[in-house]
Amino acid sequence: MDLDALLARADGPVTRSRIVRDLTALGLADGDTVMFHTRLSALGYVAGGTSTLVNALLDRVGERGTLLVTCGWHDALPYGFTSWPQSWQDAVRAEHPAYDPVSSEADHDHGRLPEALRRWPGAVRSRHPDVSLAALGPAATELMADHPWDDPHGPGSPLAKLVGLGGRVLMLGAPLETLTLLHHAEALAQAPGKRFVEYEQPVLEDGRRVWRRFRDIDSSGGAFDYSAVTPPGQDPFETIGQAMVAAGIGRRGKVGAADSHLFEAADVLAFGRAWIEENIGGSADAGRSPQPRQAPEDPRP
Repeated sequence: MDLDALLARADGPVTRSRIVRDLTALGLADGDTVMFHTRLSALGYVAGGTSTLVNALLDRVGERGTLLVTCGWHDALPYGFTSWPQSWQDAVRAEHPAYDPVSSEADHDHGRLPEALRRWPGAVRSRHPDVSLAALGPAATELMADHPWDDPHGPGSPLAKLVGLGGRVLMLGAPLETLTLLHHAEALAQAPGKRFVEYEQPVLEDGRRVWRRFRDIDSSGGAFDYSAVTPPGQDPFETIGQAMVAAGIGRRGKVGAADSHLFEAADVLAFGRAWIEENIGGSADAGRSPQPRQAPEDPRP
């Protein structure tokens, strides 16, 4: 989108003070612990880009507040690399760099803000290579500590801790399908046919590069078969999110030009888990053994 279009979208530049005012009107408060998802272009022309938005969020939550984002790892190996030609496997096992919470890039699919926040002075990032998160503020260390190697969306995860701390979720122009906290609902939901994946990644342990094997819900392909309970072509999280908003959960308003939502994390978890348990019926996949995902034809660029 060109500059003129961005300026027109928000009736002029979106400044730090304007974002703070809009966040205040939406209900974000001093001392909040908040996980945020952002589609930066939806806000309009943000004068100063990512740093302006992070600073505005810090202004709004204050010194007692904590910001949280989902990061992942952009250069993680595909889960199915074990089906590559043996010479390829040998090469990556010998030399693929280990995930480093300090230096490994956040997944570009999550947008610019996670990378900006994880690089921010004082930010803390969790140890899990595939589903790492980063936080900034007084609760950051507590939120990121001891991210479980297995079931990283479940009990003891940063997502679980966010709920436990009475945290909130802020959607700044981001589609509801990006509500990462719903993966925590999937991990806890008692419903048949839950799907799992197992995979390997290199990580650092005591400064040494080692290979670890991980087990998690299938957060990419789908932890459940939602095909019978979601409209064709619609992401299941979008369906759940729309149902949640229709039920009157959360607050809605504009931040810049962006349609935005502010939810209580506990409400997202409770609604998402109940929706899954009520809508997911029996499945032929129930109880199946974990399966690796299919490998792509070529490794990541």
